[in-house]
Amino acid sequence: MLSQSGAFPYVVLLALGVSLIILLMVRQALVRSQAEQPIVIGNGQTMGQREEQDDYFSAIVSPNGTIAVLADGISGLSGGRAASTTAVSTFVKQFLKLEHASDMTGYFTETAALANKEVMQSLKGAQGGTTLVAAVISDGLLYWGAVGDSLLRIFRNGEFIDVNSKHTLESVLEERYASGDISREEALGSPMRKQLVNYLGYEAFKNIEIGSEPIRLLKRDKVILCSDGIYNTLTEIELEDILTKPLSPYDAAQEIIAAIEEKKLKHQDNATIVILEKGW
Repeated sequence: MLSQSGAFPYVVLLALGVSLIILLMVRQALVRSQAEQPIVIGNGQTMGQREEQDDYFSAIVSPNGTIAVLADGISGLSGGRAASTTAVSTFVKQFLKLEHASDMTGYFTETAALANKEVMQSLKGAQGGTTLVAAVISDGLLYWGAVGDSLLRIFRNGEFIDVNSKHTLESVLEERYASGDISREEALGSPMRKQLVNYLGYEAFKNIEIGSEPIRLLKRDKVILCSDGIYNTLTEIELEDILTKPLSPYDAAQEIIAAIEEKKLKHQDNATIVILEKGW
């Protein structure tokens, strides 16, 4: 039989072991709790000087995470509004069918192909099409897909981080200039710079741009989805000034729209913004 003094080291070791287990459990609980914090969603929209609103968006919270989708129907085409509505609805509907968020690449690729097909069917031969940007936040990670010139950006520490690229002739011209195929004047002087080269509802639709790896979001990051009516009207400095303020995502989005409307531009395009911020 061990004496009380001989048993003491074993009691200490057992107590240390239990303490370590408890600390690990607490740490895991904190990490899990942080990952499960709700996403705060804000949005704003204006029709501008257009005759109808061709932008459409949706944000949904599900067991697989939060998804926000924004589409900008091609202005001037009769099917712009139908195209953006169909595209967003398709992305949300397919996301809600997911059993788990393990294959986001497959989700974006398959859903983009389906959305392109359904947009073309909804147009019934009429001209139309839409850009689209979709963001999914799950367990603190940002997954995304985009086609067209609507933008996805992260606002972090007072600065923007660009996520997707614009699928316009401008990007093609810049690539050709970088490779030496054309001059700088030719790249900057083309009147077709803003023309889309890939969008949903396009017979020659290529593919959707997808992030190669999910992006780990940091504390106070804001994920921004916006149509070109936002970034063509407000400068980065104007946007940064608003987003830096201690405002909720909704109030920030509303102030951005108010700033656009205050400019009273003669040809103001539809403008839509969605802001996602993780609750900390």
